[in-house]
Amino acid sequence: MPRPQEFDTTEALHQALGVFWRKGYEATSLAELLTATGLSKSSLYATFGSKRELFIAAFDTYRQDRASAAHHVLEQGPVRPAIDAFFHQLFASVNDAEPAYGCMSINQAVELAPHDPEVRQRVVQDLQLMEDLLTRTIERGQQAGALTSPRPARDLAKLLVLAFPGLQVMARAGYSPQQLDDSLQLLLSHLDG
Repeated sequence: MPRPQEFDTTEALHQALGVFWRKGYEATSLAELLTATGLSKSSLYATFGSKRELFIAAFDTYRQDRASAAHHVLEQGPVRPAIDAFFHQLFASVNDAEPAYGCMSINQAVELAPHDPEVRQRVVQDLQLMEDLLTRTIERGQQAGALTSPRPARDLAKLLVLAFPGLQVMARAGYSPQQLDDSLQLLLSHLDG
């Protein structure tokens, strides 16, 4: 009879996510994952299968959490402040003692997606979801008169998605919150006519 599981799988997954997010997939060792999760090697393999399967499960957890947060921010309240808040989340931790880790999906667009079709598909889905959410939000703002750009909402959303990785890189490179906000406000000025 197998022994009952003596750990919280969700907690272990979140601990592994922290390591993968901070270091990336390739630079994360099995020893670091075992330390972070508190699991034995046999428990990790029995529960998650492999380092790669653990990474995919952790990445999917991250993606679900971020999609839920994006829906919550972009579909609530006045449009312009919602879009502003969505982008400000990117660099909310810039002044923290820890370095900014950026968006894990953007990080993986660079690290694994070029040679891993499964990760590439996830990254593309994430960017498409962002574009779709922003399109709906911009359409809502245009219909209400809060956003006055005559450009189609989809075009404006594509522009915002295009700038998203750039803002991530700027945050990770150490730009100040003021510099990031100045760049964001310039970007968001395209929403006005």
